[in-house]
Amino acid sequence: MAEITITPRARAGGIRKVLERYPFLPALVIVMGLLLLNGVFSPNSLSYRSLTGLFSTYMALILLAIAQTYVVYAGDIDLSAGSILSLVNVAIVVLMERWGGGAGAVLLALALGLLLGLACGLLNGIVVAALRLQAIVATFATSIFFTGFALYILPVAGTPAPALFWRTYGGRLLGVPFVFYILAVLTVVLLVLSRTRLVTQLLAVGDDQQAAYQTGLPVVPIRIKGYLLCGLFSALAAFCITGDTASGDPLVGGKMTLYSVAAVVLGGSALSGGWGTVVGSALGALTIGLINSVVFFMGTPSEWQNFVQGFAILVVLMAGVLAGRRARA
Repeated sequence: MAEITITPRARAGGIRKVLERYPFLPALVIVMGLLLLNGVFSPNSLSYRSLTGLFSTYMALILLAIAQTYVVYAGDIDLSAGSILSLVNVAIVVLMERWGGGAGAVLLALALGLLLGLACGLLNGIVVAALRLQAIVATFATSIFFTGFALYILPVAGTPAPALFWRTYGGRLLGVPFVFYILAVLTVVLLVLSRTRLVTQLLAVGDDQQAAYQTGLPVVPIRIKGYLLCGLFSALAAFCITGDTASGDPLVGGKMTLYSVAAVVLGGSALSGGWGTVVGSALGALTIGLINSVVFFMGTPSEWQNFVQGFAILVVLMAGVLAGRRARA
């Protein structure tokens, strides 16, 4: 009987094929490793209650990372995503308060918040895709504009959200934490979006914009739609941060923009476009959250926590990028 020899090259080719099909696998492995580290330093961190708290706290970042992914697919970037989150956050809190905080007021404010997010995304899309300005500069400028608008609406942080809203977000429905219903709906929405032509078109534009144009794809409208999705998911992220903090803050999304970009890269997406996965971005957001938890549970002195967090994220980022390059090689 002839022996079948598996060469290192064939084995590497098999790993590459797996990574091509599931580019989020390195991020998943990192998340599992960080969960184990959390369990080592604080066994209670793996309890059902602690995991629920983890998702509640970082659901906003997960959604913002997903928002960023859709523009990155097309080779663009949105430095205003966190500012859109802040703007929607203060807008819905102020509207809920003025309209009495009842169920009808909450639902109407949320609907207007979605429209506001879409409007911000549309503005970014027009400025970047239609007017052909550099995405990194244009969205940096719109981030300042959105932040200024948020400060105009609510100059000082601290206006409380209605109890109905934050108690629902942090509460339970039929014994199951409400955040898990959000996660389930999000999974379905992402699955549906992944099967649409728009995602394929965004990836095609990001892979080679000139080739996409020559094949007849409407490049400008496709890129604008990517920014619309970014605005929509940024608004959804604002809902979650409002439920988690139970208040309005015009600067709450300041750091979250760069965290969302880091999460996208950690998840295996290429900032140059044409390659990526929203699942990986969500796992990248969890990675950032788990790194923060590990640093805290290790008992790191407060003056060193930012340094250690930054260093850990950098190391994990390098590992994720190297894995992604091997998959695309």
